[in-house]
Amino acid sequence: MGSVSARRLVAVLTAVVLLAGCERATSFDGPEPPLRPAWASLSLPLPPGPPGRLLLRDAATCGGRWYVTGGVADAAGGTRPAAWTSADGVTFTPLTLVPSSFSGEQHVLSAVACRGSRVAAVGSKGGGVHGNPRVGTWAQGPDGALREVLAPFEQFGGPRAVRVGRLVAGPRGWLVVGSRVAGAAVWISPDSSAFTLVEGAPELAGDGRGRTAADDAVAVPSGWLVVGSLLAAAGPRPLAWTSADGRVWRRAELPGGPVGSGAAQRVVASARGPVAVGSAGAAGFGAWRLSGDGWRWVGTLGTAGTSAGGGVPSVAGLAAAGGDLVAVVREAAGHALWTSSDAGDSWRPMALPRAVPDTGDTAVAVATDGDRLLLVEDDGKGSRAWWGRVPAVDR
Repeated sequence: MGSVSARRLVAVLTAVVLLAGCERATSFDGPEPPLRPAWASLSLPLPPGPPGRLLLRDAATCGGRWYVTGGVADAAGGTRPAAWTSADGVTFTPLTLVPSSFSGEQHVLSAVACRGSRVAAVGSKGGGVHGNPRVGTWAQGPDGALREVLAPFEQFGGPRAVRVGRLVAGPRGWLVVGSRVAGAAVWISPDSSAFTLVEGAPELAGDGRGRTAADDAVAVPSGWLVVGSLLAAAGPRPLAWTSADGRVWRRAELPGGPVGSGAAQRVVASARGPVAVGSAGAAGFGAWRLSGDGWRWVGTLGTAGTSAGGGVPSVAGLAAAGGDLVAVVREAAGHALWTSSDAGDSWRPMALPRAVPDTGDTAVAVATDGDRLLLVEDDGKGSRAWWGRVPAVDR
């Protein structure tokens, strides 16, 4: 081969190698495209009663059954509670609901949890005294109906009320998390038939270090694990608490990650230990994992910036499906899904079945069982339910 031909061959090979290297660098360094699972639409029937549009707000699964809760809104803006159940995650039937108060007749069931064959829910109706929502719980009776649990007004409301949030269940009972004027608070129950408020508890409530807030919880072998935040002078810090009985709590501050601030807003048990996800300031959203040597920062997901509704970005849901996690976040472009196959170390976006903006009357929630993912959403105009697979497979 002549020297000119040899030089040309070397040049061509060099260009090919450089091009391949550039392609690999682009593939490695650039953002991964979102997974697009083959979402299948589900049909939830309108419960008996006046016509209206469905308001789907939360979902849960246990004991081989699936549950969806929310409400029905009429043309005049009135609401009534609604709940559905399914044995296969495809065909849903309405549960019978029995309200016990005037506000209960107007509740929208925003949180649901189940244990074995029993299900319970938290509902609320806005527009009470001073505009504070009237909050109550619902428990399933022997006949399968969900009945509103009558409770004193100050059990969830009153002058010390701030917010009532998630409901979770575990071997030791049921737990509702939220905040009171004193800071983070919980409501505990052995069977969901009545709840006891725990507020002002040392370490759980706010103190000289700052005000606390509780956002989510999960049952762990030792009892309960709650996550939330501490609002200190230097900014919000992510917190976690553990308790064996829901009354006595131990506090732990989570590492702040690359920005040193944030809030742990959702938590779930995974095969590698509990994983919390929450806002992380300029980093968007962060993930923390608990192991034998404590909490550590493990990864980031989502984007930074205010939400489309002008609010602070937040995590609205988190579910574990086998070895995978699925998170629902409210970010600049609206609601978004992210999934992780390594317990939070790395995340990849997952496309929603349709766009859901982030406003006061929209919602997205997920529940998982094995590799099945149930997603319920409300874009402010209508609600839909979908199911897909995790890990998601591109179409």
